[in-house]
Amino acid sequence: MSPSQVDESVTMTEEAPTFAPCLPVPNVQEMVRKNPLQVPKRYERSEEEMEKENYKSHLSSEIPIIDFSLLSDGSKEELLKLDTALKEWGFFQVVNHGIKTELMQRMKELTAEFFGLPVEEKNKYAMPPDDIQGYGHTSVVSDEQILDWCDQLIFLVYPTKFRKLQFWPETPEGFKDMIEAYSSEIKRVGEELISSLSVILGLQKDELLGLHNEVLQGLRVNYYPPCSTPEQVWGLSPHSDASTISVVMQDDDVSGLEIRYKGSWVPVTPVPDALVINVGDAIEIWSNGRYKSIEHRALTNQNKKRTSHVSFLFPRDDADIGPFDHMIDAENPRLYQTLKYGDYLRHTLNRKLEGKTQTDAAKIKE
Repeated sequence: MSPSQVDESVTMTEEAPTFAPCLPVPNVQEMVRKNPLQVPKRYERSEEEMEKENYKSHLSSEIPIIDFSLLSDGSKEELLKLDTALKEWGFFQVVNHGIKTELMQRMKELTAEFFGLPVEEKNKYAMPPDDIQGYGHTSVVSDEQILDWCDQLIFLVYPTKFRKLQFWPETPEGFKDMIEAYSSEIKRVGEELISSLSVILGLQKDELLGLHNEVLQGLRVNYYPPCSTPEQVWGLSPHSDASTISVVMQDDDVSGLEIRYKGSWVPVTPVPDALVINVGDAIEIWSNGRYKSIEHRALTNQNKKRTSHVSFLFPRDDADIGPFDHMIDAENPRLYQTLKYGDYLRHTLNRKLEGKTQTDAAKIKE
Protein backbone atom coordinates (compact mmCIF):
# COMPACT_ATOMS: atom_id res chain seq x y z
CA MET A 1 0.00 0.00 0.00
CA SER A 2 1.39 3.42 -0.96
CA PRO A 3 1.87 6.23 1.61
CA SER A 4 -1.01 8.13 0.01
CA GLN A 5 -3.37 5.17 0.45
CA VAL A 6 -2.36 4.73 4.07
CA ASP A 7 -2.86 8.42 4.75
CA GLU A 8 -6.27 8.43 3.10
CA SER A 9 -7.57 5.96 5.66
CA VAL A 10 -6.10 8.10 8.43
CA THR A 11 -7.57 11.31 7.01
CA MET A 12 -11.06 9.87 7.16
CA THR A 13 -10.87 9.35 10.94
CA GLU A 14 -10.37 12.99 11.99
CA GLU A 15 -11.67 16.19 10.51
CA ALA A 16 -8.96 18.38 9.00
CA PRO A 17 -8.94 22.06 10.00
CA THR A 18 -9.91 24.87 7.66
CA PHE A 19 -7.96 28.11 7.54
CA ALA A 20 -9.40 30.92 5.42
CA PRO A 21 -11.83 31.57 2.57
CA CYS A 22 -10.75 33.42 -0.58
CA LEU A 23 -12.75 35.28 -3.19
CA PRO A 24 -12.66 33.70 -6.67
CA VAL A 25 -10.41 35.51 -9.16
CA PRO A 26 -9.29 34.84 -12.77
CA ASN A 27 -6.76 32.14 -13.57
CA VAL A 28 -3.62 34.06 -14.54
CA GLN A 29 -2.03 31.26 -16.55
CA GLU A 30 -5.17 30.84 -18.65
CA MET A 31 -5.42 34.60 -19.15
CA VAL A 32 -1.84 34.68 -20.47
CA ARG A 33 -2.49 31.69 -22.73
CA LYS A 34 -5.44 33.48 -24.36
CA ASN A 35 -3.73 36.86 -24.70
CA PRO A 36 -0.03 37.10 -23.71
CA LEU A 37 -0.05 40.90 -24.04
CA GLN A 38 -3.08 41.53 -21.83
CA VAL A 39 -2.47 42.88 -18.33
CA PRO A 40 -5.79 43.96 -16.80
CA LYS A 41 -5.88 47.13 -14.71
CA ARG A 42 -6.63 45.08 -11.62
CA TYR A 43 -3.05 43.75 -11.65
CA GLU A 44 -1.21 47.03 -12.29
CA ARG A 45 0.78 48.64 -9.48
CA SER A 46 1.86 52.24 -9.18
CA GLU A 47 5.48 53.18 -9.67
CA GLU A 48 5.58 54.16 -6.00
CA GLU A 49 4.43 50.68 -4.98
CA MET A 50 7.06 49.00 -7.15
CA GLU A 51 9.83 50.94 -5.34
CA LYS A 52 12.20 50.72 -8.29
CA GLU A 53 14.64 53.18 -6.76
CA ASN A 54 15.10 51.02 -3.64
CA TYR A 55 16.77 48.12 -5.44
CA LYS A 56 20.23 46.85 -4.51
CA SER A 57 21.04 43.75 -6.56
CA HIS A 58 24.72 43.86 -5.62
CA LEU A 59 23.85 42.80 -2.06
CA SER A 60 22.50 39.44 -3.23
CA SER A 61 25.92 37.82 -2.85
CA GLU A 62 25.97 38.85 0.83
CA ILE A 63 22.89 36.82 1.80
CA PRO A 64 24.28 34.24 4.27
CA ILE A 65 24.84 30.61 3.27
CA ILE A 66 24.64 28.04 6.06
CA ASP A 67 26.09 24.53 5.88
CA PHE A 68 23.30 22.26 7.12
CA SER A 69 25.61 19.30 7.73
CA LEU A 70 27.77 21.37 10.10
CA LEU A 71 24.70 22.76 11.84
CA SER A 72 23.33 19.24 12.35
CA ASP A 73 26.65 18.19 13.90
CA GLY A 74 26.31 20.98 16.44
CA SER A 75 29.09 23.19 15.08
CA LYS A 76 29.31 26.24 17.35
CA GLU A 77 30.76 28.28 14.50
CA GLU A 78 27.80 27.44 12.25
CA LEU A 79 25.34 28.19 15.06
CA LEU A 80 26.98 31.60 15.45
CA LYS A 81 26.64 32.15 11.69
CA LEU A 82 22.95 31.24 11.97
CA ASP A 83 22.45 33.69 14.83
CA THR A 84 24.13 36.48 12.85
CA ALA A 85 22.17 35.60 9.69
CA LEU A 86 18.87 35.91 11.50
CA LYS A 87 19.76 39.12 13.32
CA GLU A 88 21.05 40.79 10.17
CA TRP A 89 18.92 39.30 7.39
CA GLY A 90 16.13 37.02 8.59
CA PHE A 91 16.87 34.98 5.46
CA PHE A 92 19.64 32.57 4.50
CA GLN A 93 20.36 29.81 2.00
CA VAL A 94 21.21 26.33 3.23
CA VAL A 95 23.50 23.88 1.43
CA ASN A 96 24.52 20.27 2.14
CA HIS A 97 21.00 19.54 3.40
CA GLY A 98 20.99 15.96 2.14
CA ILE A 99 18.00 16.18 -0.20
CA LYS A 100 19.00 14.48 -3.43
CA THR A 101 19.25 16.66 -6.52
CA GLU A 102 17.27 14.05 -8.46
CA LEU A 103 14.35 14.26 -6.03
CA MET A 104 14.26 18.06 -6.16
CA GLN A 105 14.44 18.04 -9.94
CA ARG A 106 11.69 15.44 -10.26
CA MET A 107 9.44 17.48 -7.99
CA LYS A 108 9.97 20.49 -10.26
CA GLU A 109 9.28 18.41 -13.38
CA LEU A 110 6.01 16.98 -12.08
CA THR A 111 4.88 20.40 -10.89
CA ALA A 112 5.57 21.76 -14.39
CA GLU A 113 3.54 18.91 -15.87
CA PHE A 114 0.62 19.72 -13.58
CA PHE A 115 0.60 23.39 -14.52
CA GLY A 116 0.86 22.36 -18.16
CA LEU A 117 -2.46 20.49 -17.97
CA PRO A 118 -5.66 21.98 -19.46
CA VAL A 119 -7.36 24.33 -17.02
CA GLU A 120 -10.37 21.99 -16.85
CA GLU A 121 -8.13 19.23 -15.46
CA LYS A 122 -6.49 21.51 -12.90
CA ASN A 123 -9.87 22.85 -11.78
CA LYS A 124 -10.79 19.35 -10.60
CA TYR A 125 -8.66 20.29 -7.58
CA ALA A 126 -10.01 23.84 -7.19
CA MET A 127 -10.02 25.36 -3.72
CA PRO A 128 -13.38 25.17 -1.94
CA PRO A 129 -15.13 28.41 -0.89
CA ASP A 130 -14.19 28.01 2.78
CA ASP A 131 -10.50 27.02 2.66
CA ILE A 132 -7.18 27.45 0.88
CA GLN A 133 -6.19 23.86 0.11
CA GLY A 134 -6.20 22.98 -3.57
CA TYR A 135 -5.65 24.89 -6.81
CA GLY A 136 -6.42 28.59 -6.97
CA HIS A 137 -5.47 31.75 -5.09
CA THR A 138 -5.10 32.97 -1.53
CA SER A 139 -5.34 36.26 0.34
CA VAL A 140 -8.03 37.81 -1.88
CA VAL A 141 -10.46 39.46 0.54
CA SER A 142 -12.15 42.23 -1.48
CA ASP A 143 -13.43 42.86 -5.01
CA GLU A 144 -11.39 46.07 -5.23
CA GLN A 145 -8.08 44.47 -4.27
CA ILE A 146 -5.14 44.69 -6.70
CA LEU A 147 -4.26 41.12 -7.63
CA ASP A 148 -0.97 39.23 -7.82
CA TRP A 149 0.30 37.65 -11.06
CA CYS A 150 0.27 34.12 -9.69
CA ASP A 151 -1.65 30.84 -9.51
CA GLN A 152 -1.16 28.50 -6.57
CA LEU A 153 -1.45 24.87 -5.50
CA ILE A 154 -1.65 24.33 -1.74
CA PHE A 155 -1.66 21.27 0.55
CA LEU A 156 -1.53 20.61 4.26
CA VAL A 157 0.95 17.73 4.36
CA TYR A 158 1.62 17.08 8.07
CA PRO A 159 0.29 15.76 10.31
CA THR A 160 -1.02 13.15 7.88
CA LYS A 161 -4.40 12.98 9.66
CA PHE A 162 -5.13 16.52 8.44
CA ARG A 163 -4.52 15.86 4.76
CA LYS A 164 -7.34 16.56 2.32
CA LEU A 165 -6.30 14.14 -0.37
CA GLN A 166 -9.15 15.13 -2.69
CA PHE A 167 -6.98 18.16 -3.53
CA TRP A 168 -3.84 16.11 -4.28
CA PRO A 169 -3.68 15.75 -8.09
CA GLU A 170 -3.96 12.28 -9.61
CA THR A 171 -2.32 13.68 -12.76
CA PRO A 172 0.52 13.64 -13.66
CA GLU A 173 1.15 10.07 -12.58
CA GLY A 174 3.38 9.90 -9.51
CA PHE A 175 2.78 13.52 -8.44
CA LYS A 176 1.06 12.53 -5.18
CA ASP A 177 3.90 10.22 -4.20
CA MET A 178 6.46 12.88 -5.09
CA ILE A 179 4.69 15.45 -2.89
CA GLU A 180 4.96 12.88 -0.10
CA ALA A 181 8.65 12.13 -0.73
CA TYR A 182 9.68 15.77 -1.12
CA SER A 183 7.71 16.95 1.91
CA SER A 184 9.16 14.17 4.06
CA GLU A 185 12.65 15.42 3.29
CA ILE A 186 11.64 19.03 3.96
CA LYS A 187 10.20 17.89 7.30
CA ARG A 188 13.55 16.38 8.23
CA VAL A 189 15.46 19.52 7.30
CA GLY A 190 12.90 21.85 8.83
CA GLU A 191 12.77 20.09 12.19
CA GLU A 192 16.57 20.11 12.42
CA LEU A 193 16.58 23.84 11.67
CA ILE A 194 13.96 24.45 14.36
CA SER A 195 16.17 22.50 16.79
CA SER A 196 19.09 24.79 15.93
CA LEU A 197 16.85 27.81 16.42
CA SER A 198 15.94 26.42 19.82
CA VAL A 199 19.63 26.41 20.80
CA ILE A 200 20.34 29.98 19.67
CA LEU A 201 17.17 31.09 21.47
CA GLY A 202 18.72 29.82 24.70
CA LEU A 203 16.47 26.75 24.98
CA GLN A 204 17.15 23.03 25.06
CA LYS A 205 17.58 21.60 21.56
CA ASP A 206 14.20 19.82 21.56
CA GLU A 207 12.28 22.48 23.48
CA LEU A 208 11.04 24.55 20.53
CA LEU A 209 9.92 21.44 18.65
CA GLY A 210 8.11 20.36 21.80
CA LEU A 211 6.07 23.54 21.68
CA HIS A 212 4.82 22.46 18.26
CA ASN A 213 3.51 19.09 19.51
CA GLU A 214 3.17 17.67 15.99
CA VAL A 215 4.66 20.12 13.49
CA LEU A 216 2.04 21.46 11.11
CA GLN A 217 3.54 21.56 7.61
CA GLY A 218 2.00 23.04 4.49
CA LEU A 219 3.23 23.21 0.90
CA ARG A 220 2.37 26.11 -1.41
CA VAL A 221 3.46 25.97 -5.04
CA ASN A 222 3.51 29.44 -6.63
CA TYR A 223 3.30 29.53 -10.43
CA TYR A 224 4.20 32.85 -12.04
CA PRO A 225 3.39 33.00 -15.77
CA PRO A 226 5.37 35.38 -18.00
CA CYS A 227 4.07 38.96 -17.95
CA SER A 228 4.36 41.44 -20.82
CA THR A 229 4.83 44.33 -18.35
CA PRO A 230 6.75 42.83 -15.40
CA GLU A 231 7.70 46.31 -14.19
CA GLN A 232 4.01 46.99 -13.38
CA VAL A 233 2.91 43.87 -11.48
CA TRP A 234 3.85 41.83 -8.46
CA GLY A 235 4.00 38.06 -8.64
CA LEU A 236 3.38 38.05 -4.90
CA SER A 237 2.79 41.15 -2.78
CA PRO A 238 5.26 42.13 -0.04
CA HIS A 239 4.57 40.21 3.16
CA SER A 240 6.11 38.29 6.00
CA ASP A 241 5.21 34.68 6.78
CA ALA A 242 3.13 33.70 9.80
CA SER A 243 5.09 30.45 10.14
CA THR A 244 7.87 29.34 12.48
CA ILE A 245 10.11 28.90 9.44
CA SER A 246 9.55 28.71 5.69
CA VAL A 247 11.64 26.53 3.36
CA VAL A 248 11.76 27.55 -0.31
CA MET A 249 12.94 25.61 -3.35
CA GLN A 250 13.49 28.09 -6.18
CA ASP A 251 13.96 27.50 -9.88
CA ASP A 252 17.68 27.45 -10.66
CA ASP A 253 17.51 29.55 -13.83
CA VAL A 254 15.21 32.49 -13.10
CA SER A 255 15.16 34.94 -10.20
CA GLY A 256 12.10 36.57 -8.68
CA LEU A 257 12.28 36.37 -4.89
CA GLU A 258 13.33 39.62 -3.22
CA ILE A 259 13.74 40.52 0.45
CA ARG A 260 13.61 43.86 2.22
CA TYR A 261 16.99 44.64 3.75
CA LYS A 262 17.63 47.94 5.54
CA GLY A 263 14.94 49.66 3.51
CA SER A 264 15.99 48.29 0.11
CA TRP A 265 14.95 45.31 -1.99
CA VAL A 266 17.59 42.63 -2.57
CA PRO A 267 17.12 39.70 -4.98
CA VAL A 268 17.74 36.20 -3.65
CA THR A 269 19.80 34.82 -6.53
CA PRO A 270 19.29 31.05 -6.79
CA VAL A 271 22.18 28.85 -5.64
CA PRO A 272 21.93 25.42 -7.35
CA ASP A 273 20.43 22.78 -5.01
CA ALA A 274 20.26 25.24 -2.09
CA LEU A 275 17.10 25.89 -0.08
CA VAL A 276 16.10 29.40 0.98
CA ILE A 277 15.05 29.68 4.63
CA ASN A 278 13.33 32.51 6.44
CA VAL A 279 11.96 32.84 9.95
CA GLY A 280 8.31 33.72 10.35
CA ASP A 281 6.23 35.79 12.72
CA ALA A 282 6.13 33.02 15.35
CA ILE A 283 9.91 33.27 15.87
CA GLU A 284 9.72 37.07 16.01
CA ILE A 285 7.11 36.86 18.76
CA TRP A 286 8.84 34.10 20.76
CA SER A 287 12.16 35.97 20.58
CA ASN A 288 10.52 39.29 21.57
CA GLY A 289 11.77 40.82 18.33
CA ARG A 290 15.36 39.63 18.54
CA TYR A 291 14.85 37.76 15.26
CA LYS A 292 12.38 39.53 12.99
CA SER A 293 10.32 38.03 10.18
CA ILE A 294 11.31 39.85 7.01
CA GLU A 295 9.17 41.27 4.25
CA HIS A 296 9.66 39.59 0.92
CA ARG A 297 7.97 39.66 -2.47
CA ALA A 298 8.08 37.96 -5.86
CA LEU A 299 8.51 39.69 -9.21
CA THR A 300 7.59 38.37 -12.64
CA ASN A 301 9.54 37.85 -15.83
CA GLN A 302 8.68 38.97 -19.35
CA ASN A 303 9.85 35.82 -21.10
CA LYS A 304 9.99 33.01 -18.56
CA LYS A 305 7.56 31.34 -16.22
CA ARG A 306 8.79 30.81 -12.67
CA THR A 307 7.79 28.31 -10.00
CA SER A 308 8.61 28.23 -6.30
CA HIS A 309 7.86 25.50 -3.77
CA VAL A 310 7.33 26.98 -0.31
CA SER A 311 7.01 24.69 2.71
CA PHE A 312 5.69 26.31 5.88
CA LEU A 313 6.31 24.79 9.30
CA PHE A 314 3.81 26.04 11.88
CA PRO A 315 3.04 25.50 15.55
CA ARG A 316 -0.22 23.69 16.24
CA ASP A 317 -3.41 25.73 16.58
CA ASP A 318 -3.56 25.38 20.36
CA ALA A 319 0.07 26.40 20.97
CA ASP A 320 0.71 29.61 22.91
CA ILE A 321 2.99 32.12 21.23
CA GLY A 322 4.42 34.95 23.27
CA PRO A 323 7.91 36.12 24.26
CA PHE A 324 9.98 33.65 26.28
CA ASP A 325 10.64 34.99 29.77
CA HIS A 326 14.40 35.09 29.29
CA MET A 327 13.95 37.35 26.25
CA ILE A 328 12.50 40.07 28.48
CA ASP A 329 14.54 42.35 30.75
CA ALA A 330 14.96 46.02 31.59
CA GLU A 331 16.65 46.73 28.25
CA ASN A 332 14.26 44.55 26.28
CA PRO A 333 10.72 45.16 27.56
CA ARG A 334 7.94 42.83 26.49
CA LEU A 335 6.75 43.79 23.01
CA TYR A 336 4.17 41.09 22.27
CA GLN A 337 1.13 39.55 23.89
CA THR A 338 0.68 35.81 24.39
CA LEU A 339 -2.02 34.40 22.13
CA LYS A 340 -3.15 31.14 20.57
CA TYR A 341 -1.26 30.45 17.37
CA GLY A 342 -4.36 29.25 15.49
CA ASP A 343 -6.04 32.60 16.14
CA TYR A 344 -2.97 34.48 14.87
CA LEU A 345 -2.64 32.29 11.77
CA ARG A 346 -6.27 32.77 10.75
CA HIS A 347 -6.06 36.50 11.42
CA THR A 348 -3.15 36.58 8.95
CA LEU A 349 -4.75 34.35 6.30
CA ASN A 350 -7.98 36.35 6.32
CA ARG A 351 -6.14 39.50 5.23
CA LYS A 352 -4.59 40.60 1.97
CA LEU A 353 -0.79 40.46 1.85
CA GLU A 354 0.29 43.83 3.21
CA GLY A 355 3.84 43.91 4.53
CA LYS A 356 4.06 43.06 8.21
CA THR A 357 0.82 44.71 9.25
CA GLN A 358 -0.58 41.42 10.61
CA THR A 359 1.98 41.46 13.44
CA ASP A 360 0.23 44.50 14.92
CA ALA A 361 -2.38 42.09 16.33
CA ALA A 362 0.31 40.48 18.52
CA LYS A 363 1.96 43.67 19.75
CA ILE A 364 1.24 45.15 23.15
CA LYS A 365 -0.73 48.32 22.70
CA GLU A 366 0.85 51.35 24.34
